[in-house]
Amino acid sequence: MTIPIVLASGSAIRSQLLRNAGIEFDVIVPRVDEENMKASLLAEDASPRDIADALAEMKSRKVADKQPDSMVIGCDQVLSFNNRLLSKPVNQMDAAEQLRAMRGQRHVLLSAAVIYHEGKPIWRHVGQVRLRMRDVSDEYLDGYIDRNWDDIRHSVGAYQLEAEGVRLFHSIEGDYFNVLGMPLLELLAFLTLRGVIDG
Repeated sequence: MTIPIVLASGSAIRSQLLRNAGIEFDVIVPRVDEENMKASLLAEDASPRDIADALAEMKSRKVADKQPDSMVIGCDQVLSFNNRLLSKPVNQMDAAEQLRAMRGQRHVLLSAAVIYHEGKPIWRHVGQVRLRMRDVSDEYLDGYIDRNWDDIRHSVGAYQLEAEGVRLFHSIEGDYFNVLGMPLLELLAFLTLRGVIDG
C-alpha cells in the first residue's frame, strides 16, 4: 500500500527540493501562530534547537490531525546569533540591522523536520549549519536589500544563499539543504528505509 506524503509548509523552496528529488506529495499549509509559540518557548528558555523542533512538530501535527493516514512532514528553520533568535525581517530597515549585526561574524541555522503518521510523531531531525558572513560594506548591503527585498523578506536572517545572498558569506560548514530549510538527505533516508519511497 502506498502511503501518501503531505508537506505541511507553504515554502516554495521546500516543495522544490522534494520535487527535484522525485517525490510525489501534496501541500497543505498549516494555520499556526508561530510567533506566539516561539515567544512562549523563549520565555521558558528553550534552546534554538528545541524551538525549531517544536515549531516543526506543531506544523506537522496540525495537518496530521486531518490526514492521519499520510506521512505529514512539518519543517521549521531558526537562526541563532549571539545566543538570540533572529526572525524574518519586519521591513527593510530591520533587514539592514540584522545583516549589519551579523557581518564579519558567525551564526547558526537550525533546520528541523518532524514526520507525523497515524496520530503520532515517528521521526524527527534537526540539521545544523554554521555560517560566517563577510565584512561587506554598508553600500553593498543597502543595494542587496533593495534588489532582493521581495525574496529575502520571507527568510530568517534576511538572505537567501541560493541567490545573490551567497555573496555575503565567507564560509559555510554543513549541509547545503539545511541552509535551504530542510534536512533533505536524512528525510529521504528515513522514507526509503520505511519503504515509503523506492531506494
